[in-house]
Amino acid sequence: MTKKSVDSETAANNQFSTNSENKVKRLNNFERYLPLWIGICMLVGILLSQLVPGIGETINSWQISGISIPIGICLFLMMYPAMLNIQATELKKLGRNPKPIILTLISNWIISPIIGFMLAQTFLPGNEQLIVAVILLSSSPCTAMVLVWGYLAGGNQEQNVINTTLNTATILVLYAPLVALFTGISNIPIDRVLLVVSVLIFIGVPLLLGLVSRRVLVNKKGLDWFQNKYRPAVGNLALIALLTTLIVLFSLNGMVMLEHPDLLVLVSIPLLLGFMIVVGYNILITRLAKLAYPEASITIIIGSSSHFEIAIATAVSIYGVGSVAALGTTMGLFWEVPIMLGLVYLAKYLRKKDFWIGEP
Repeated sequence: MTKKSVDSETAANNQFSTNSENKVKRLNNFERYLPLWIGICMLVGILLSQLVPGIGETINSWQISGISIPIGICLFLMMYPAMLNIQATELKKLGRNPKPIILTLISNWIISPIIGFMLAQTFLPGNEQLIVAVILLSSSPCTAMVLVWGYLAGGNQEQNVINTTLNTATILVLYAPLVALFTGISNIPIDRVLLVVSVLIFIGVPLLLGLVSRRVLVNKKGLDWFQNKYRPAVGNLALIALLTTLIVLFSLNGMVMLEHPDLLVLVSIPLLLGFMIVVGYNILITRLAKLAYPEASITIIIGSSSHFEIAIATAVSIYGVGSVAALGTTMGLFWEVPIMLGLVYLAKYLRKKDFWIGEP
C-alpha cells in the first residue's frame, strides 16, 4: 500500500469514527440478549454430554499436537474479526494524548494480573487448574469486544482503536512470559512451549491474516464496503463461533460440572472480586488523573476487560478440551459479558453526576 493510500485510509477511518460517534449507541436484539444465548448454549452443551454418550471423547480426539481442531477453528473465527480493526498507522498517534493510554496499559499488564494472581492464591488453594484459569484471564487484555463496549459508552473511539491495536501487539510479547511468571511463582508446572504456540496460533496468525486481508480488501473494494459490509458479516460469524465454542466446551465439561458444581461457584469468586477491584481502581484513577469522560470511559472499559478467547484457547491447548482449566476460563466469558454491559451504563450514570472533573 502506498503512502497516499495509507493516508487516504487513515483520513477515511477518522471520518468513519466521527460519524459513528454521532449515531445512537445501541445493541441489536441478538447482542442485547447475549448473556441469555450464552446461558442457553451452556445448557445445550451440558444436555449433549448426557444425551450423546462418548461425545466428549470423540471431539477431544480431533486434535493435532495438542490443539483441538474444532475448538481451534471456532477460536480462529472468534479472533479474526477483531484483528480487522487493527491499524498499525494508529500507533503513530500515541504521542497526542498518552495519559489514558499509559493508564490503560498499567491496568492491563500490572494491576489486573497481580489482582487476579493474588485472588486465585487466596480462594483457590489446591485447585491448580482453576488458579491457572484465573491467571490466563487476568493476564490477557481484551482486543475485541471492548470496541463494542466503548462504542456503546460513547467514548473516544480513536483511543479505543489505538489501545486495542497496542494490546494486540503487546499480547504477542508479554502474555506468555507473564503467565509463565505467575504459574512459576505458584509452583504450577505448565507446558511453556504450548503456551507460546497458543499465542502464535490464536493471536499471531489471525493478526497477520487480519492485516493482510484488510489491506487487500480496502484497496480492491474500498473502505466503505470493508467497514459496512465485510466487517459486520465477519462479526456475525464470530458470534456464531463463540456460541458454538460454548456448546462444544460444555458438552465436554458437562460431567465435570454436574459432578462438581462447586467448581463453578469457586472460580467465580476470584473472577467477580477481580472485576470489582479492577473496575473500582480504574474509576478512581481516571478521576485522579482528571480525564474527561470520552477518555475515562475507554480507559475503564479496556483496563477492566479480559481477552477470554486467548485464555480459553491456551487452557484447551495445555490441559485439553474437557479440562477444569477450560471450564474456568469459560466462566470468565460468562461473567464478563453482563459485567461489561453494566459498566457501560455505570459510566454513563457517573457522567450525568459530573464524576469526572475533566469533563468539558
